[in-house]
Amino acid sequence: MRVLGVDPGLTRCGVGVVEGVAGRPLTLLGVGVVRTPVDAELSHRLVAIEQGVEAWLDEHRPELVAVERVFSQHNVRTVMGTAQASAVAMLCAARRGIPVALHTPSEVKASVTGSGRADKAQVGAMVTRLLRLDAPPKPADAADALALAICHIWRAPAQNRLQQAVALHTTKGRTG
Repeated sequence: MRVLGVDPGLTRCGVGVVEGVAGRPLTLLGVGVVRTPVDAELSHRLVAIEQGVEAWLDEHRPELVAVERVFSQHNVRTVMGTAQASAVAMLCAARRGIPVALHTPSEVKASVTGSGRADKAQVGAMVTRLLRLDAPPKPADAADALALAICHIWRAPAQNRLQQAVALHTTKGRTG
């Protein structure tokens, strides 16, 4: 499975592509950050994020896009920018018919480090180890994007079984 992880942000939108299956070594295919100038108009920043995400989709052809689920923070302005960047990434994927999965920050941290309260340094260290890199990807947004992709690859088999069980139960409930 090839997954594009997106750590949404208006100034720095982390992107990373990982390929693999649960239980096997993973392969890093690309990592980076889509940057926008802080002094640019919001609409132009969103277009720049769209163009950046589209370029990653063109180059890496992921089967799925994993995006960090936006959670409530104290700074409403930060949440709004993150949500807008997240929506752009989801739109780009949906336009191409690529499924999108949302994962919370604590889900990603728990999946990659074993603790939902891990800090950025711990996430970066585990991403480095799991992908057999010489150093943690910089900035942290890039490492977080890779962590999202890894999280999804590892969680997808269980999520698929759960969705199939729910669908089967729903179908039996209607016909039985």
